[in-house]
Amino acid sequence: MQTLKFESSWDKALSNKDRKAIEATFIKTNTFNNERIQISPLWQAVNYKNELLVTVLLHNFTNHPYSFNETILGYTEHSKLLAKHTFTIPALNIPPKTSMPWTCIFPLESLADVSVLQNGILTVIR
Repeated sequence: MQTLKFESSWDKALSNKDRKAIEATFIKTNTFNNERIQISPLWQAVNYKNELLVTVLLHNFTNHPYSFNETILGYTEHSKLLAKHTFTIPALNIPPKTSMPWTCIFPLESLADVSVLQNGILTVIR
């Protein structure tokens, strides 16, 4: 059975509104669909450095921990790849059968085009 877990800094800083949104997305998306690692979008934003912040719910449906080590992620809106970046995230280690929210920050130089911050999808490219 899949469980929802918050990394400790998330657990402390998350607003009630955002926690409820994450929990609702978890309830809708926590069913295995033949993908070992599934990424469910939550929201997108741009920070003061004009970096793209993509917050997702990462589902690890495997029986092994999962981490991002030299993992290439792509951000797409309306079938157009807008950003691509290689992520190594030592702080993110998703236990087996666990889902966790996370924000991936795409540096300005990884952006190929302007985002409208709607209906974005984050995918593992490699």
